[in-house]
Amino acid sequence: MASWRGRVFSLSLEAAFRLGVFDLARLLHAQSLTVLNYHRIDHFDSPDFDLFRPNVSAAPETFAQQMDYLRARYNVISIGHLAAWLRREAALPPRAALITFDDGYADNLTHAFPILKARHLPAVIFLTTGFLETSRPFYWDWVAYCFHHTRRDAVFLPLLGERRWNEPKERDRVMRAWIETLKTLPDERKNALIAELPALLDVSIPEERFSGLYLTWEQVRAMRREGIEFGSHTVSHPILTRIPLEQVRQELVESRRKIEQETGHPVISLAYPNGQAADFSPAVAEAARQAGFLLAFSLLPGPTRYQTVRRSPFTVRRIYIGNTDTLPRFAAKLSGLARLSSVV
Repeated sequence: MASWRGRVFSLSLEAAFRLGVFDLARLLHAQSLTVLNYHRIDHFDSPDFDLFRPNVSAAPETFAQQMDYLRARYNVISIGHLAAWLRREAALPPRAALITFDDGYADNLTHAFPILKARHLPAVIFLTTGFLETSRPFYWDWVAYCFHHTRRDAVFLPLLGERRWNEPKERDRVMRAWIETLKTLPDERKNALIAELPALLDVSIPEERFSGLYLTWEQVRAMRREGIEFGSHTVSHPILTRIPLEQVRQELVESRRKIEQETGHPVISLAYPNGQAADFSPAVAEAARQAGFLLAFSLLPGPTRYQTVRRSPFTVRRIYIGNTDTLPRFAAKLSGLARLSSVV
């Protein structure tokens, strides 16, 4: 029944897209900021892709289509332009849009950057500074690698219990359920459980498997010279409401200091890790302000009215883009439908 409803909804989106419904809806947001959130841009359909597929926002070809759609209908601005507007030094155009990336994967350079450059589109990449120039994986890629390479068809997972699967899709559902459960834990407990996973799944991880996965500082500097801006995504990507406030301050101050040191440019923006309503708070936002940031972004669906951005610059909404987003679905999200429906 659920798949049938999903199919009907997809057909409805396609019909609305062809009829120009989302273009009409877009007219209602002339005084709203539309912020797009991407993570990775890569080819994820290959059977040997063994990292966390949901973290790949789009294949390069799809990303190019999305950028063409965005450029034709919105006025894409830089984070510097948005900051100037907040300081009352510049005006915002109608239907302003901002392109953002989280984490700092190397494919932001190899796949996303050429597409942005060819279209003269600015963007900001929020860097998790503790991972750059290391072979240390984000925990979701570590978990995905283990599940991809296990020969087992069952496992007893802490927090979830016994889980079995008969095919890769079922195995992936188990993996995703465990990752979502891990997000609810304090970092110390989460990291301890993750470290046990290779033994639970009888998987050996090559020492350098994750090297080259992230941008280098030299690549960051080269992109900065070409107009790509950079913000903070903390040092180690903790969910900020699940660590002590003093640690929050350290994560924010140190990540900002490192990026400024490496690029020679001020860092004014922050993206909250995970970015859901429970993942940031007034205390976290105040810590961000005290750390020297001018604005911060969540992953609550947008767009956000200009007056709301000015009033609450540390809770700016972003639209999460996923690799199942067709162009009609993408258009629907940008039109604001994601704020009204959990399906989009």
